[in-house]
Amino acid sequence: MSDNHAVYFDGGCDCKAVRYRMLDTPMFVHCCHCRWCQRETGTAFALNALIEADRVVMLTGEVEVVDTPSLSGKGQKIARCPVCRIAVWSNYAGLGDIQRFIRVGTLDDPDRFPPDIHIYTQSKQPWVLLHTGVPAMHAYYEREQHWSAASLERRRAMLERAGR
Repeated sequence: MSDNHAVYFDGGCDCKAVRYRMLDTPMFVHCCHCRWCQRETGTAFALNALIEADRVVMLTGEVEVVDTPSLSGKGQKIARCPVCRIAVWSNYAGLGDIQRFIRVGTLDDPDRFPPDIHIYTQSKQPWVLLHTGVPAMHAYYEREQHWSAASLERRRAMLERAGR
């Protein structure tokens, strides 16, 4: 954890069959406006909190992992409640199971984690207005230019633990 005191954030699905806990703050929060995220969520964007998978624990239930296509062609695995089918997180092919993209809307207090960046804004819905204080990228971005030093270190340690 990033602090010496207990920090955690609980979340889950609508029916409460799946409950999880993030044992730390996210490394970074993406608001993705790509057409794939729009289609998968059925709305204008996906808001994902990036966190190490070993900092997410199940409190109740188990998720069902659904292999889903992605624009990159590498796919993603969406973890869903097997009862109400709500998506609670994704794992993308690039880092596999070592990093989770927690759906911020599934957190009990989603207001805690606004986006650190807006990505793929070239395909954002024209009626979505972006806050001027948050970077907005036409496509993806250079991680080292936007992540904090502490988050970059957490990512480096995550990769090292995974032998990458």
